[in-house]
Amino acid sequence: MATNKQEHLQNVLETHRMTHVQNLVDKFKTKRNEVKEALESHYGSNIYNPFDSGSFKKHTAINTKFDLDVVVPFKRDSFETLDKMFDSLYDFLYDEYGEVAQIRKQKVSIGIIFDEDDDGDVISLDIVPGRELNQDQYSEDNKLNLFVYSRYGIFSSSTYIQTNIQAQIDHIKAKENERKIIRLLKIWNNNNGKEYKSFLLELITIKAFDKESISGNLWEKLEKVMEYIKDKVVEDGFKLIDPGNSNNDLMNTLESWEKTNLSNRMETILERINNNSDNIKSYFPTNKDFEDDDKSSSSSGYGIKTKGTAYSTPPKNERFG
Repeated sequence: MATNKQEHLQNVLETHRMTHVQNLVDKFKTKRNEVKEALESHYGSNIYNPFDSGSFKKHTAINTKFDLDVVVPFKRDSFETLDKMFDSLYDFLYDEYGEVAQIRKQKVSIGIIFDEDDDGDVISLDIVPGRELNQDQYSEDNKLNLFVYSRYGIFSSSTYIQTNIQAQIDHIKAKENERKIIRLLKIWNNNNGKEYKSFLLELITIKAFDKESISGNLWEKLEKVMEYIKDKVVEDGFKLIDPGNSNNDLMNTLESWEKTNLSNRMETILERINNNSDNIKSYFPTNKDFEDDDKSSSSSGYGIKTKGTAYSTPPKNERFG
């Protein structure tokens, strides 16, 4: 019997819901809050209140691989240079948690990977330091400069990037249809070796909904978005502007051959699924650990519920967003 694509995708989302790993999420939140309190105690009036960001804050996290992100907004006069700010945060976190966690410098963040606990769970956090663009203006404009760790060289020769992380979070608010598609594309991407930036998939999905008439059931919406990606990523002049920095075009993070490759992959997936609906299972697999869990719960919402079980996830690869 042919696979019902709509029902399958609903089940994919259901089995990847964060509600299934509530106990683990609670551990993450406890550690995150502990670190936020330590940062506030150590840096005092040199910082604004640290805040949550990343896929969990945007409601696009999936339970096979996640961590929690914290942004630390430093005041303009707290450090002479961005690299001193970055190194100060690294040194503090190393001194505070180095005996119980691996502390590592990443692209624009400091990663904390806590040692495995008694349940075998590994808690990982990304702490992103940013310095306000103009003295005493952060509370009004939310603009930050992030230091770019030179090991990566992801933004040409620049050692910093200007951003507005709150604007990135606000960009996806009240977009439940878009979030479902983003989660499905992240599941495909993770199953495919995490080749594309989650932030790129997020922005192009939102843009597809903005520019195209996308309606119907879950499969029909996903199909439309994938067709949009197939057509647009190879189109001259197509841009994906970062809502946190109008000078940052995410399409510039892809080489020409990568754009062609992404377009071809979308085309192949669509052809194979439309030729044989069973192929949808290989591109968008369920999380088999939770296939037999409460299937009556709705996947229309994202919120964490009280139901759950401890579930270990490996620490995430170094990234931001």
